[in-house]
Amino acid sequence: MINKIADTIDAAVAGVADGATVMIGGFGTSGIPNELIDGLIEQGAKDLTVVNNNAGNGDIGLAALLKTGRVRKIICSFPRQADSHVFDALYRSGKLELELVSQGNLAERIRAAGAGIGAFFTPAGFGTDLAKGKECRHINGKDYVLEYPIYGDLALIKAERGDRWGNLLYRKAARNFGPVMATACKRTVASVYEIAELGDLNPEHIVTPGIFVHQIVRIERQATQAGGFKKAA
Repeated sequence: MINKIADTIDAAVAGVADGATVMIGGFGTSGIPNELIDGLIEQGAKDLTVVNNNAGNGDIGLAALLKTGRVRKIICSFPRQADSHVFDALYRSGKLELELVSQGNLAERIRAAGAGIGAFFTPAGFGTDLAKGKECRHINGKDYVLEYPIYGDLALIKAERGDRWGNLLYRKAARNFGPVMATACKRTVASVYEIAELGDLNPEHIVTPGIFVHQIVRIERQATQAGGFKKAA
């Protein structure tokens, strides 16, 4: 019987090796799997390469992981914003390597890994510092840069609902990078607010099929200061 439900977050993220490449879903603060990140911090893996659209907010979630000093490199498209002080301090002190990738290229490089594409040419970045040292070609009157896929060892993503087979549904903008990251990694762990019975998820609404998901873990829905979601029973 297929049952991908993990009893605890610790069990879901167990076994992450030092030096792993970890893709973390989220766009700004939307869809960030903070509970799974906290589990990774407790797990203790170091010398990590992290792939995310951003580089952390405030002192929680991804920023908290960076603060441990166990991330060697981050690959992202938007590392600096008003509250990205953890990244800023680490990068300026030379303790964190940054690979800056334009947002469209980041999504496509991850998608290419999941789709089995060896490399692709894109006009994004041509003529800028992001294209330095990369192969460029003039094709059909336009200039392009050769980009390679980004593969991951582990994807940590946040979904809204899932079933024991690992099928996932997302909530609005929280969907963002989760679906493509799930296809690009050797192992995917998803947090969900609700575990549905088999057959309760409409197949037409499933975004990430369970074949791409290795474990899911149910988390509590936390209340917000603005009186948003109430804590789940």
